[in-house]
Amino acid sequence: MTARHVPLSLVVVVLSLVLACKSHKEEPPAAAKAPPAAAPATGTTSAPAAEKPRIGLVLGLGGRGDQSFNDSALRGLELWGAGLKYEQTSYKEASPEELQASLGSELARHEPPITPLGITPTIVQSRVAEDYEPNLQLMVDQKVDLTVAVGFMLENAVETVALRNPNQQFLFVDSPLLNAQNEPYSLPNVRAVIYRAEEGCYLAGALAGLATKNGRIGFVGGMEIPLVKQYEAGFRAGVAATNPKATILSNYTGSFTNFALGKQVGQDLLAKNTDVIFAAAGVDGLGAIQAVKEASDAGKAVFVIGVDSDQFHLAPKAMLTTVLKRVDLTIYEGVRDRLQGRFQGGLVALGVKEGGIALAPVRLDFPGKEEALRKVDALKARLIAGEIQIPKDPRQVQAADTKSP
Repeated sequence: MTARHVPLSLVVVVLSLVLACKSHKEEPPAAAKAPPAAAPATGTTSAPAAEKPRIGLVLGLGGRGDQSFNDSALRGLELWGAGLKYEQTSYKEASPEELQASLGSELARHEPPITPLGITPTIVQSRVAEDYEPNLQLMVDQKVDLTVAVGFMLENAVETVALRNPNQQFLFVDSPLLNAQNEPYSLPNVRAVIYRAEEGCYLAGALAGLATKNGRIGFVGGMEIPLVKQYEAGFRAGVAATNPKATILSNYTGSFTNFALGKQVGQDLLAKNTDVIFAAAGVDGLGAIQAVKEASDAGKAVFVIGVDSDQFHLAPKAMLTTVLKRVDLTIYEGVRDRLQGRFQGGLVALGVKEGGIALAPVRLDFPGKEEALRKVDALKARLIAGEIQIPKDPRQVQAADTKSP
């Protein structure tokens, strides 16, 4: 499909119609603040923008600057797919060094290599749930070559717009399409990608069980829904595999966009003497990470575990690891498949074995670290071999195979 040029002024007007402002009692640190949504920008390569394939990305709530799920999606499309970095309100061409640094050691060895695909990204930020469907239709109306939607909350909108536009292809990340019986089903023009994130949470829990000094571990979730419950279940099962006597305290904030509430929950868990906290709550999780960072900076021996994107930079003295959900790689490979004529609809499930879920490097030291990493690697091998079954409900954790290697 040939990309069609859309006047920049029109895009700016249309995008402005779907934006709304939100405020919190406490703002996240400067690094976590989301810049304003931008109209499609042109890269600095020699090819005219109108000749490049255009890929549309509709973000869910939280948006750019969440240092987690949405930023992972943007990295896959903008930095890896287009070779562009977003600064303030515009794009600049990323250097080869910046691209290489964003890959990390594991993806730097990826085959085929991750190199820019020569696309132009078109990004729309959703501020409220009512934005999802019109934002997706906007991408279709602009004749983008592929429409990408990220986040389970867009499921109804993706289904509606995909059925309405059977000739447009969609990449839907982090949820299946669900029928009236709430069962997964497929559409020929939608590739839906889900993750067995509980596997990464299991490994993170195993590491937490080995790193804790006092045997009290915290979990911060966002909305108390089955998807997040799977994170807690995997984490609890992992802790039980290496430290069955540990106590796990969990707290759900009820949202993914409230930094101040997440920080409050993190402080509450720290006050209850937890020394490792897993924050799986979007922007709320950033607040919990900040609480642990401040406690660590004040001299308290505490760790935090991040989610989705490598969050080490948010708390370099306290970030034990991050449960990586490779949304960036999923989007990059989906765009590559579309450009190479290999994009197909259907449901794709990714876990540790497929490289869709991983742990970020453990950069901090703690007593017994070398032995702990050996045990976590042994559990990872058993996961890949299918020897460990992880429950999806935290209440079922005792039924899991939690025997330590």
